[in-house]
Amino acid sequence: MYSSQFVTQTVLVRYGELALKSPAVRREFEQRLRGLILRAMHHDGIEGTVTEDHGHFYVHTADPTKAVPVVCRIFGVVSVSVADVLPTDLDELSKRVVEVAQEIPDQSSFAIRARRTGTHPFTSHDVDVRLGADVMRAHGGRGLRVDLTHPGREIAVEIRGPKTYIYMERHAGPGGFPLGVAGRIGAFVDGTRGALGAWLLMKRGCKVYTVSSPASQSLTRILQRFDPEIDVERTAEGLPAWELLKHLVEQRQLSGVALPLMVDDYGPARAYWGETVLFSPTVGMAEAEVERRWLEIERLAR
Repeated sequence: MYSSQFVTQTVLVRYGELALKSPAVRREFEQRLRGLILRAMHHDGIEGTVTEDHGHFYVHTADPTKAVPVVCRIFGVVSVSVADVLPTDLDELSKRVVEVAQEIPDQSSFAIRARRTGTHPFTSHDVDVRLGADVMRAHGGRGLRVDLTHPGREIAVEIRGPKTYIYMERHAGPGGFPLGVAGRIGAFVDGTRGALGAWLLMKRGCKVYTVSSPASQSLTRILQRFDPEIDVERTAEGLPAWELLKHLVEQRQLSGVALPLMVDDYGPARAYWGETVLFSPTVGMAEAEVERRWLEIERLAR
């Protein structure tokens, strides 16, 4: 293992849609996202700090690998990587990339993907060429080959001013917007369709309060993986679910309700809910699509 005194590790966190907002709104959303990361880490007993630069957050903790699945469940996060952090020095970067390349299987293809911000005496292409040549020189006997179109493995080298981040893996997050930036919604969870609808509104930044049928406890537990503080009400015998949900909307002054409606259900629903805003994010989805998307959410929740 390459043991340069300069190498440390961090969790590099990327976000997407937040960057499209105006500067003031973007700052507000970034502050919210940073707070959610810290809250999730605290909830899972992970000590650490969060710093940021333009377009990234960095989670600094004693066990970065442990933090990855926690951060990957936070809305607003697009992807996460455990990255080596080095000073921006080509000789140091070469040593580390050659070491990282040991993880590439024999007879495989690879590519160096360098990105650069800041002012340096070299271009991103210069970095690609230099590090690719160094890897081939060190590992050429293992049958490695460069393939810039469809590489078997990629070594990412993100040069950001005086620091450089090196990693090989990206772990997907849910994307969307941070929880709590887009109002508060009540949601009826009576099955997978209702749970998916609630999750999709959470992804758009809504704080969701759920009313759940007794048979749907496993589904609401998955929602709680993405928001440990989610408020879950259970339907009780003799108390219709929509009645409980309407009481919740009035009590907490929520902006609307998310219901697992199909097109033909809208008439009766509108008659019952009156002026309350109705959402049904899954209305155009077939059952197969609902199940497929929920399975993806279950995998992300682990």
